[in-house]
Amino acid sequence: MTSTSKTASPDAHEAAVRVAIEDRIAIVTIDNPPVNAASHAVRAGLLEAVRTAEEAGARAAVLIGAGDSFVAGADVREFGQPPRAPLLPEVVRALEKTPVPFIAAIDGNALGGGLELALGCAYRIATPRAKFGMPEVNLGLIPGAGGTVRLPRLVPVLEALMMITSGKPVGTRKALDIGLIDDVAEGDLLQAARDLALQIDGRERPLALLSREPVIVPDVHSWQIAVNDATKKTRGQNAPREAANALRDAIDMAPDAALEAERARFLKLKDDPQSAALRHIFFAERSVARMDRLKGVEPRKVDHVGIVGGGTMGAGIAAATLLAGLPVTLIERDDAALEAGRERVGKLLDGAERRGLIDTARRAAIDASLAGATDYDALASADLVIEAVFEDMAVKTEVFERLDRATRPDAVLATNTSYLDVGAMAEVVADPGRVLGLHFFSPAHVMKLLEVVHPPKVADDVLATGFAFGKRLRKICVPAGVCDGFIGNRIMSAYRREAGYLLEEGALPHEVDAAMTDYGFAMGIYAMQDMAGLDIAWAMRKRRAATRDPNERYVDIADTLCEAGRFGQKTGKGWYLHDGTSRTGRPDPEVEAIIVDASRRKGIERRSFSHEQIIDRLLGALRAEADAVLAEGIAASPDAIDVVMVNGYGFPRWRGGPMFATRKG
Repeated sequence: MTSTSKTASPDAHEAAVRVAIEDRIAIVTIDNPPVNAASHAVRAGLLEAVRTAEEAGARAAVLIGAGDSFVAGADVREFGQPPRAPLLPEVVRALEKTPVPFIAAIDGNALGGGLELALGCAYRIATPRAKFGMPEVNLGLIPGAGGTVRLPRLVPVLEALMMITSGKPVGTRKALDIGLIDDVAEGDLLQAARDLALQIDGRERPLALLSREPVIVPDVHSWQIAVNDATKKTRGQNAPREAANALRDAIDMAPDAALEAERARFLKLKDDPQSAALRHIFFAERSVARMDRLKGVEPRKVDHVGIVGGGTMGAGIAAATLLAGLPVTLIERDDAALEAGRERVGKLLDGAERRGLIDTARRAAIDASLAGATDYDALASADLVIEAVFEDMAVKTEVFERLDRATRPDAVLATNTSYLDVGAMAEVVADPGRVLGLHFFSPAHVMKLLEVVHPPKVADDVLATGFAFGKRLRKICVPAGVCDGFIGNRIMSAYRREAGYLLEEGALPHEVDAAMTDYGFAMGIYAMQDMAGLDIAWAMRKRRAATRDPNERYVDIADTLCEAGRFGQKTGKGWYLHDGTSRTGRPDPEVEAIIVDASRRKGIERRSFSHEQIIDRLLGALRAEADAVLAEGIAASPDAIDVVMVNGYGFPRWRGGPMFATRKG
């Protein structure tokens, strides 16, 4: 075997892409940590690598990514800069046209521009853990380097439609089944790619994708049904619709014309406000957890987690922790409650197994790592304990007093409270520095958001532990100060309050909800309350009644509904009538009569509101409370508020969050 390496000028692209020639096989390695994004240096390096392979007379070339990824997409940081040649379409075309057949050897992620690079290669081989996707719609874009034109010439058109309009990746098995890859490397990927290179030596090269016909083209009727299904959850968003149109062009137009049309759509969407909003939230989610006080601070080790309370929230936290590979000890007040809690956790794990997130062997290991007890002494070895009991200060402080006696002095203690004063809870512990808030959102094993609440006396390494734990659970962690409701629930309370004012002044629940869904929310506030259950918030309002400011404007319509036994979907009646004829229920004349009577009792003259007026009122209230949260230092930045409201409360992602959407200028 002979081996030579390409060495030339010390340009940036030389470091980002390496070329070695081994037995006339070019090994082209993309090395652009952390995810091998297709930056300018990578693009330039790949063009040079193609030329090197040609000049060396290579019989084949292997394109592989260093580290744990093939290429996880474009370098999003370049979107705000003038384009720099070579652009990705040129690189893909070079891979496609070179006489040296390129083999894409894929481990980890081949996403967006990474998958487009793979489509330019003659062959594709992947490890079992690889992921393939075109997630551009998540940034308000469509593929811009031929993805909409080449993909449907390799996989069935309707499979391409689902991949491109949803942005969701597919795994290796699915990729093999639909024809996206040629083979699976069960062992060493590079060696498998080399073996394939030897097998294809002298073999006629497969047709380039642009020279092929689309695969299994549906009839017009089936196509329209598929498009409607693919875009029905993205109403108001431009990118999924444009992605479907680009795929239609790929079917109807000549390939070169379809490529031009795709590029024009990509550039137009790149300047669309929706894309700017989606890029904003993309970067915000990746930066919002940074805190200056934690620079260089090492978190405490967490190898064993205790959870007090096996209700809905506690079970969800337990499932999330177990799925992250950490053993859990669940504490409940008696054997019956403990068994019920274990059953709740088991059902959540059943769901994960059904969805293919874990296999049978992994499930067995997880089951073995869940322990239960009714004695707090079982937490003696726990590194982190999270209480998830009833939302009552007296109950929670009693739990913390017991935890202080039962746990090691260096164990981190956390509360999952949604509203209560974490600092006050910490004061019942001998060392308040080991207490913080970890506010999960329901369902805790699904929702990505985690508010990491820092009370005044929390130690830096304890706070760092909260963030490290959240990251291990693959949560988006947002630091929050202590106040009633922290960031999200406090702002949402103002939002709900304003919605109540609108009802008193003339709007009806279905009108408020319709305005919200038109704006981009998946569900309106009243439909959401019916789904969650009106009795939970009612119980909280009753507990707070004694301390409520008598001068505060208070809307009692929801209380009246609850007094009538209207608790939402679970009772068949709430803000809406739930009789099975509609997913979210239908307007009920009884509720309208209750609302109108409430206005009459307070002497409020009712008037009509347009959808725009409703949204303006709701956003105005939200923004005012958000500004107060910022001014008080509860949220560290406007980005933190946007991340919380998008990921925890359904604010339309493609509007960037409430602060971005209502920004001045």
